[in-house]
Amino acid sequence: QVQLVESGGGLVQVGASLRLSCVASGRTFSSYAMGWFRQAPGKEREFVATIDLSGEKTYYADSVKGRAVISRDNAKNTVYLQMNSLKPEDTAVYYCAAKRNYYVREYDYWGQGTQVTVSS
Repeated sequence: QVQLVESGGGLVQVGASLRLSCVASGRTFSSYAMGWFRQAPGKEREFVATIDLSGEKTYYADSVKGRAVISRDNAKNTVYLQMNSLKPEDTAVYYCAAKRNYYVREYDYWGQGTQVTVSS
């Protein structure tokens, strides 16, 4: 069982940056690929970024490519999402998720989310 707790969200202005963090419980964090997703009001949850077990492989949604960086610190059981040049359309609840296999679509564990609001 893995428990995930996100933090770092908040209210920011257009063009600002935020770094979201997700801390995982347990001693097997390095065994999981990690991902970030988001859900805006009235919309379905969408993929944002993913990172493999070692941090060498990453993949981004087109909507954030060039503005987001996903990284992980296995010693701290933490995955990060650095978001730059934030836009109003980035407003959403951001969730982190964990899965054992980087190459499968489904995630096994989810956090509760952290709200990001970008104000114009």
